[in-house]
Amino acid sequence: MFMRMLFIFSFISIITIITLSYIVFRSIADATIRRELEVQKAAMESVDRYIRQQYETVQDMVRDLHRNEALSANTSYFMEHPYADYMQHLTEGFYTNRDDYSTDALTHFQDLVDENANIRHVLLYSTEQQYLSNFSRNMEFKQRDVNAAHSFVPDVMAMETPNISAPNDWVRKTIEERDPALYAIRVPINNKQTLKNMGQLLVLFNSESVAQAIANYTNSLKGDIVVVSAEGTVLFDSSGQYYGRSYPYVNVEKALFDSTGPGADNKVQERYVNQLISADRGYVVIGSVPKSDIAEAYAGIRNTILLLSLLCLLFAVLVPAFYIMNFAKRTRRIIQFMHKVKEGDLTARIHDPREDELGQIASSFNDMLMEMNQYIDRVYKAEIRQKETELVALQARINPHFLYNTLEVIRMRAVSQGARDAGDMIYSLSVLFKSQVQQKRNHTLKDELEACRLYLELFRIRYKDIFIYKIKVDSTLYDHPAVKLSLQPLVENYVIHGIRTELANNRLDIEVEEENGILMIEVRDNGRGIAADRLAEIRQELERHEESGRMFGLRSVHSRLRFLYGPDYGITIESKPDEGTTIQVRYPVAERTDA
Repeated sequence: MFMRMLFIFSFISIITIITLSYIVFRSIADATIRRELEVQKAAMESVDRYIRQQYETVQDMVRDLHRNEALSANTSYFMEHPYADYMQHLTEGFYTNRDDYSTDALTHFQDLVDENANIRHVLLYSTEQQYLSNFSRNMEFKQRDVNAAHSFVPDVMAMETPNISAPNDWVRKTIEERDPALYAIRVPINNKQTLKNMGQLLVLFNSESVAQAIANYTNSLKGDIVVVSAEGTVLFDSSGQYYGRSYPYVNVEKALFDSTGPGADNKVQERYVNQLISADRGYVVIGSVPKSDIAEAYAGIRNTILLLSLLCLLFAVLVPAFYIMNFAKRTRRIIQFMHKVKEGDLTARIHDPREDELGQIASSFNDMLMEMNQYIDRVYKAEIRQKETELVALQARINPHFLYNTLEVIRMRAVSQGARDAGDMIYSLSVLFKSQVQQKRNHTLKDELEACRLYLELFRIRYKDIFIYKIKVDSTLYDHPAVKLSLQPLVENYVIHGIRTELANNRLDIEVEEENGILMIEVRDNGRGIAADRLAEIRQELERHEESGRMFGLRSVHSRLRFLYGPDYGITIESKPDEGTTIQVRYPVAERTDA
């Protein structure tokens, strides 16, 4: 039996520890993954904000251009006329307005490049003249003829493309720019007077400047951040390995047209991939991190959990095994000793000095054998007669009339001195005592309820401001036979154990009803209640066949009712802590038994 117990306990412990360890590990791992992906998403949002700021910067360039009337007019003249005509126009304007040096379009756009370190080129394309003006850092201004007869630049500029994209190959070839780490922001320029489109402003930014947006995440960011255009070209790559190539982990065209918000976390080729889609600007910010990189973040925790789980398994198996084997050995020794006693050896004794349960069993068994030997030496019948004689003598010494008369004298004394409450209590006690001592052939339900009333009246007077009681019964049931002292012990239990003197609304109700041939007596209170484990212990004690000496009052009522009427009758108890207790007593209505 003990080996089966050990096996079952070990099996349950192992399964439980392994399950809990796995749950804890998965919880920590998932939390780590979420934390790392949240950091990545924050970095992606920072990149998106940075690119949008750059787009707004280009928009501000055009707005500033239109706010300056002279500069706007010169820029329009520059884009609608040949370069030589513009220079002559600028010279004439200079002599006309000598104190204005901010109206030169060439100087203005060159200053834009020089003032912003992130700008590599500012390109002005003239639709009418079909030339491309290039303003670059540390380079002279150049204007290139891109006539449609020998260049595809006009076709490229006429195409509807996203506002933010990679520089077109024909544009790169025209301005002799081979660096792939660039992204372009394109804005149309209109004539302020006629509102006719004059061409395009194309600003080429260094892609490496986007890294400024994730500088604060350098120590916590895992994986790569990539910005991909609608054509699938990489505009920015934090790792620098995908410039000039297509990004392999995301279908950008599908991402742009299937969703317009942040993409869900995806698992692609052993990677976690996040998408932040900007369909209005024509690019996707992608964050990807290998699973192995995130796994390294919780590898130490995983090893710690494995070590602790192993230690717990060893502790959960070896320690109980030691105690169970020792317990089994001592139990076998007690069983062997009992076999000796069964064979008639009443002089045998168990030698177990420990004070645990088995030690108490051994000590109690030794005491029982010692008492048995003592009782055997006595004359059984003589002892019984002696006890009967002593009982009669004891009863003879008690004179009920003397007690009643004495209590009446005390009561009258109390009343005469104004202590009416004390007099009422002495009167209730006197009547209660008389009803309990006097012998009556037929004890009815009315007698038992009256005994309860007298007992409760004592405590109503004692706790007059905080305790009330109520007895509800149909008068037709008064003459029903009742077992003496079948309700009063239940009321006494409430007064002793249930009443809460710190409260002002203590209440006890006794209600009697007849239901389906059964007399139901319910005693309800709003007292302390009984804890669940204690209530289970009380119910178990009530069902014991042998007397244990515990809960004498409740057990006495329950056992007498069952002895007289059968197993369908007796008491049941329901209780909740701090809410109260309900005890139900069941009598048969059809039977009439003298008690």
